[in-house]
Amino acid sequence: MSCNPKKHVDIQGHRGCRGLLPENSLPAFEKAIDLGVHTLELDIAITKDRKVVVSHEPFMSRTICYDPEGNNIPEEMDMAYNLFEMTHDEIKRFDCGSKFHSKFSNQEKIKTYKPLLSEVFELVKAKKADVKFNIEIKSKPSYYGIYTPQPNDYVKIVIDEINTYDMFEFVNLQSFDLNILEEIKKQSPNMPVALLIDEDESINTKLSQLSYKPEIISPYFKLLSQEETQKFQSEGYLIIPWTVNESADMKTMLSWKVDGIITDYPDRLIALLTN
Repeated sequence: MSCNPKKHVDIQGHRGCRGLLPENSLPAFEKAIDLGVHTLELDIAITKDRKVVVSHEPFMSRTICYDPEGNNIPEEMDMAYNLFEMTHDEIKRFDCGSKFHSKFSNQEKIKTYKPLLSEVFELVKAKKADVKFNIEIKSKPSYYGIYTPQPNDYVKIVIDEINTYDMFEFVNLQSFDLNILEEIKKQSPNMPVALLIDEDESINTKLSQLSYKPEIISPYFKLLSQEETQKFQSEGYLIIPWTVNESADMKTMLSWKVDGIITDYPDRLIALLTN
């Protein structure tokens, strides 16, 4: 690990490995495992039948999905296919892997669907993979009761699923939504938590708005400086920035000795660490 020889860096595959395969799909998670990531980063929503589905949005995004007939989703319909109003059987009819993604032009296209979190757990168990899960609860107040359950119900569904599959010791939960983070600590005090910081937010401000000290601070990587990284680490936080895709930026983060890196291209990070 020439860039950072004295410190283990948690290699986190963002939405599996979005740069290489369709995001948040079973093929992407399997590829990330095979590449050698330490952690699968993924996003979740809740279906009409109260199942935990892996999806970055609580609706069918026209950017990555075709409708069940293989057609583009019209712009005015972008948020109309509400996962919270659909069963997983209905959700599986949408192809969320074949559509060209302009930001990830080298992404291999595979016809695939939005899987359940349980399917990802089962994949990892079947492969006997030594990986952890960084699970983002996608939520914001304007979604409550419309695209997502209320925070207390939402967190309960997720925690119950993690416990049902006996995955508690392999999981941390993350969210941008402070109400969700407060609810996690109420319902599962021992669950490791990552505070997500968006690119237009302040790390210190958002940290001050949470009633407890999270284990992990996970900011947009350009919000960090070397001095801040060291300061937060000295206060006991792990620093795991997102989403770092260019090798030059990865080298910078490694030189600052961050604790982990979330990337769409775990292959690039692994190459840096092994060459």
